[in-house]
Amino acid sequence: MGLRFLSGSTDNGGSLEGVKVLDLSRVLGGPYCTQILGDHGADVIKVEPPQGDETRTWGPPFLNGAASYYIGVNRNKRSMTVDLASPHGKALIEELIADCDVLVENFKAGTMEKWGLDPERLMAKHPHLVYCRITGFGDNGPFGKLPAYDTAMQATVGLMSLNGPADSDPCRVGFPVIDIVTGLNAALGIMFALHERGHSGRGQLIESALYDTGVSLLHPYAANYFLTGENPQRVGNAHSNIYPYDTFATKTSTLYLAVGNNGQFKRLCQYLDVPELSDDLRFHDNGSRSKNRDVLREILARLFAPLDGVELVPDLMRAGIPCGEIATVDKVLKHPQTEARNLVVQIGEQYKGLASPIKLSRTPASYRLPPSFESPQIEGEKNEC
Repeated sequence: MGLRFLSGSTDNGGSLEGVKVLDLSRVLGGPYCTQILGDHGADVIKVEPPQGDETRTWGPPFLNGAASYYIGVNRNKRSMTVDLASPHGKALIEELIADCDVLVENFKAGTMEKWGLDPERLMAKHPHLVYCRITGFGDNGPFGKLPAYDTAMQATVGLMSLNGPADSDPCRVGFPVIDIVTGLNAALGIMFALHERGHSGRGQLIESALYDTGVSLLHPYAANYFLTGENPQRVGNAHSNIYPYDTFATKTSTLYLAVGNNGQFKRLCQYLDVPELSDDLRFHDNGSRSKNRDVLREILARLFAPLDGVELVPDLMRAGIPCGEIATVDKVLKHPQTEARNLVVQIGEQYKGLASPIKLSRTPASYRLPPSFESPQIEGEKNEC
């Protein structure tokens, strides 16, 4: 049975060249994981249901019918549509698995078992297979096998309770942080498993759950709680453990100041022409500065207010004082540093996206295939084969 894809294949020379990945995932965590693998040379076959990955509709904006949400995480993949619930579709997947090193899926609990594509059966039949399962809560526990989306998970694992000003309602992190880091964890787990397979010749099951990832992101708040027994509280833009780590307004912009040690604080005081401040017993070390943060914030806010933030930020950084101007997305994407680091890539005339931040000297990431903009076949049509 010859397989026909919506987009073609190219040689790449990346660090994962020769690794074949069957991507049965959709939405964000799974596709983010497999895009990482594809960027670094894996041959990724993305299988969508007849109606397409649901994120194709998560817009506007759209390009040729595909939403930006879908476009952002589905490059470097060969795409096809398969009805996995049909005997024909199952046979097609079985054929693909036999030639693949890795399978990634994030279906609801029991779905792959219902189709006869569960990890136990597939790994018994294909001992080399690395099977990566991305779920909401994992398979066990009181929430085991239940579905989840990122923002609901941010609430569940406590991230929302920590985000936002102290006098406001809890607030979600403004981007799908748990989905994205779950995808990163899945890709990392796949790398571990492939490395181990090089010794044992055997694949294994990888579980990457949104709940596990979300709980793992509670640093330093979990560490603070373990040490004090006190429930962490929201502190807005400030840092619970370090000060001055906060926003300050200037006459032209708002900056974020991130002073992490005594040397940086002393240099800041020298720059602001208040060297005596670093000798003040209220501010002589981080513990004192954190304890007296309200007083210190008032002093620094007064000093920063008349300054030109546009000129101030690069001057402070050159003086060894970490800080940054609070920038909008358009400003970041057009910034000379973004250009210097090659963080925006273009494939053809239509596709532009964010580059892989993982930089290897001999086998760098490559950008060969744009996402498939073509509309998938409609429900009920015969699968392409």
